[in-house]
Amino acid sequence: MKKNIILLFAIILVVSCGTKHNQEQEEKSQAETTPAIITAGGTITEIVHALGHGDAIVATDRTSTYPAKMQELPSIGYRNQIQAEGILSLKPDWILVEENYLNNDVLTQLKNSGKKVFVLEKPQSEETAVALITKIGEIFEEKEKADVLIEQLNKDLEALSVFKEQNKEQPKVAFIMSRGPEMVFLAGKDTFAEAMIALSGAQPVAVEFEGLKPLTPEALPALNPDYILLFESGFQASGGKEGLRSIQGITATTAWKKDQLIAMDGHYLSSFGPRMGQAAIDLFQKTHP
Repeated sequence: MKKNIILLFAIILVVSCGTKHNQEQEEKSQAETTPAIITAGGTITEIVHALGHGDAIVATDRTSTYPAKMQELPSIGYRNQIQAEGILSLKPDWILVEENYLNNDVLTQLKNSGKKVFVLEKPQSEETAVALITKIGEIFEEKEKADVLIEQLNKDLEALSVFKEQNKEQPKVAFIMSRGPEMVFLAGKDTFAEAMIALSGAQPVAVEFEGLKPLTPEALPALNPDYILLFESGFQASGGKEGLRSIQGITATTAWKKDQLIAMDGHYLSSFGPRMGQAAIDLFQKTHP
């Protein structure tokens, strides 16, 4: 009996060691076959990480602020600063880049380098967010994980719909981008700001221009928004509310008089990635107290 017990333990030990060895070999094999990745575009970076491949990213751009540890990686720069030579010197296997983020010459150089280059659309709606998650899931052969992200996004948007049904008020919201007293821009049509404000159940201020336009002294008093929305970084760089006082016309608005200035993380607000629904809920709650 004693011999049988000893034999049984010996068999378990051998099997256990063999299983551990196989797992280690499998992990080593996966590490060796995982491509080195460079991302250009914060939404792409967030999705790649959410799919479980963040450790394969060897460098990224300045907009990739989530998760925070991505900013510890070597930076390839920002938009027009980015050069093909800098990217290629980091020896990536794959390059995932947001459409229209790099200039055409740089993109052509990357495509001619022999590296795998994926050019992906920047989402600005529920449909394009789902499409991007699906596409990146296909690239990494992670359909199940992509489906989980999409399912959670849909749940968030369903919750948002309930909130909007319960409170149908549509306060006017203006998004301004402040880079100092002399560099303040107002968001117009076809911008992430217009899309996010509308998604959140508020009303973007009515303007006729597209994109971002320098703010004129008479614009804010004429539009008179109930809320003014900014990136957190711009709010802080301007010196908070008192620093924003120097923006001409801002003190005449309802938003200023009622202390209804909203500062949100830039990537969270504008990325339209997996957390898009959460960001819209947060904005709804800030504009529908």
